[in-house]
Amino acid sequence: MNDNSNVASLQAIAAKKKVSSDFFKKGLSLALFSGLAYGLYTAFLTMGMTKGVWGDWYGANTAGLSAFVIVYLLAAIGNAINDTCSAVWALLYASSKGKFGDFLRSINTAPGRIMILAALIGGPIAGTAYVIALQMAGSIVVPISALCPAVAAILGKILYKQELNKRMAFGIAICVFASFLIGSTGFGSEASASTFIGILIALIAALAWGFEGCVAGYGTAMIDPEIGICIRQVTSGIANLFILVPIFGIMAGGINISTNLVLQAFTSGSAMIWFAISGFLSFVTFMTWYAGNSMCGAGLGTAANGTYSFFGPLFCLLLLGVYGGLDGWALPSVAWVGAVIMMFGILTISMNPMDLLKRKKGEVQLDEAA
Repeated sequence: MNDNSNVASLQAIAAKKKVSSDFFKKGLSLALFSGLAYGLYTAFLTMGMTKGVWGDWYGANTAGLSAFVIVYLLAAIGNAINDTCSAVWALLYASSKGKFGDFLRSINTAPGRIMILAALIGGPIAGTAYVIALQMAGSIVVPISALCPAVAAILGKILYKQELNKRMAFGIAICVFASFLIGSTGFGSEASASTFIGILIALIAALAWGFEGCVAGYGTAMIDPEIGICIRQVTSGIANLFILVPIFGIMAGGINISTNLVLQAFTSGSAMIWFAISGFLSFVTFMTWYAGNSMCGAGLGTAANGTYSFFGPLFCLLLLGVYGGLDGWALPSVAWVGAVIMMFGILTISMNPMDLLKRKKGEVQLDEAA
């Protein structure tokens, strides 16, 4: 009787641990997919900014636009259109899940306001800086922007007194080394001034996304991630389109400049197809990242999402370089090595890589016990 009871107890424990293990694996898979989706979003967004009216704006004659408009205002408009499309997808998803009412009720709550703050940091600031950097320096800036987990770890220590142990410090050092390795390719004799500036602007994106990660991590602990994502995307779309773009328009000579360009961009059908896809991928990225974080832990989820440092340049090369036939999207081998090193550094910040081996060993033991 006791033997049967012990066997049943061991089987129950093994079954429970197997469920937990499957839950962890699913979360890790979602987080890894979020990194892949972010790489695709980067490529599709950039492709959209080569089609239709964008081709005229960035063409040889620049359509009579000033240098400020071409470098900064157009990037802000591109980011605004992408985030607006992403917000539409988020609202459609929330409605399909019957959570649109929850979204409205959550906006004016403490966690809702925290998510709005995170969106303002990550959307208008980080997102626009990222697009500007892409236009100026190409896909080399993608791994540089992936320094955001290292930034988040440092800011977490400063703002929230979170742990920053020797392993995490080592991971940050790896990321910094990788960023210098990647950035060094922009300082060669053939490198342009715009490449160097683009790399510096990518660092701004990394800083802002790192700060957003600290804020959003606190907010999503108190709110349904699906609602939090909806708040984030809608806020970012509105802030980009109705705050940042008009400000850049005024700086360019008048708000009517930005208004006219936005209308032309939204009515350029051949480009909007690509923006609709990039907006969807942007929404999917945050959806799977947040879901993955809740299932496998924020640390490992962030590390898995950081694989976009590799997927971004890869999909830009395939979509823009190979499919689109555009020059300038191939990276030197040292940059690819740096991207892989960057992923390892992000993983080291988020967790002890040896824990993955220990977990795997434990799963084998559980299977044997079952």
